[in-house]
Amino acid sequence: MDYSDYERIKISRDRRILTLTLSNPAKLNAVDGRMHHELSQIFYDVQDDAEIDIVILTGEGRAFSAGGDIEWMRRSAEGLEPGPGPIEGKKIIFGLLDLEKPVIAKVRGPAIGLGCTIALFCDVIFASDTARFADPHVKVGVVAGDGGAVIWPQLVGYARAKEYLMTGDPLTASEAERIGLINHVVPDAELDARVQTFAQKLANGAPQAIKYTKVSVNLALKALAHTVLDASIAYEMVTFTTKDHREAVAAFLEKRNPNFTGT
Repeated sequence: MDYSDYERIKISRDRRILTLTLSNPAKLNAVDGRMHHELSQIFYDVQDDAEIDIVILTGEGRAFSAGGDIEWMRRSAEGLEPGPGPIEGKKIIFGLLDLEKPVIAKVRGPAIGLGCTIALFCDVIFASDTARFADPHVKVGVVAGDGGAVIWPQLVGYARAKEYLMTGDPLTASEAERIGLINHVVPDAELDARVQTFAQKLANGAPQAIKYTKVSVNLALKALAHTVLDASIAYEMVTFTTKDHREAVAAFLEKRNPNFTGT
C-alpha cells in the first residue's frame, strides 16, 4: 500500500503493526481541511493493506488532537475555504467502523472534539495520565454531530453522555476510565510500552478470529451510526451557518467569552 500522498498523517510499520500519527503538532494536531480529507480516506486504505493486522492511532507530540482547527472554521465561516462536509464526516466514522483490523488509540494530552470522537471509535483506548477528553462542539455553537451523539451514550450511558455533550466539559484520563469512556489510563512514561505490548499481544493472536470478532461486535454499533449520523451531521451543518457559531469563533480568536443570542 502506497501512503506517500498523506501529509497530515504519518505512517510507520513494525512487522504487522501499523502506526498512524496525526501530524499538525504546531496546533496540537488540530484537524484542518487537509487532515479532515485524509482521515476520510486513511482507514479504507488500511483495510486494503494486506501486510498489516493491527493499527495504533496516536498524535504527534504532546496532544492526540485538539479538535477542529479554529482558523479553518473562521475561513469557512467567511466563505474563504470549504468547511467540514457531511460526506467526509461520515467516511471518517464509517472508515473506523468498517475497518476489520483492530485499532488501538494511544492518547496523550488533549483529545478534543473530533479528536475525541475518533479516539472513542477506536476499539481499545489507552491514555496517558496527561490526557483529557471533551466534546465541546456546543462551546463553538455547533451540534455534536460528527459522531459524539453516537458513541458517548454507548460508552457511558445516556445521562452522562448528555451532560458532557451539552456542556462540553472536559474529563481527566482517570475520570474517563472510571466512567467507562476509555479502557486504560497509565503513567505517561509507560504509555508507549503498554500500547506496544497490547498491540503485539493481538498481533500474536489468530488474525481472522480477532478481526471477525471486532466485525461482529461492531454490527450493532454500525446500525446505530446509520440511524443517528445522518441527522446529527445535518444538524451540525445547519449550526455551522448560525451567528452563534461565528460569534464563538471570533470570541475564541479574540480570547474572550462568546455572547450567544440563539441566532
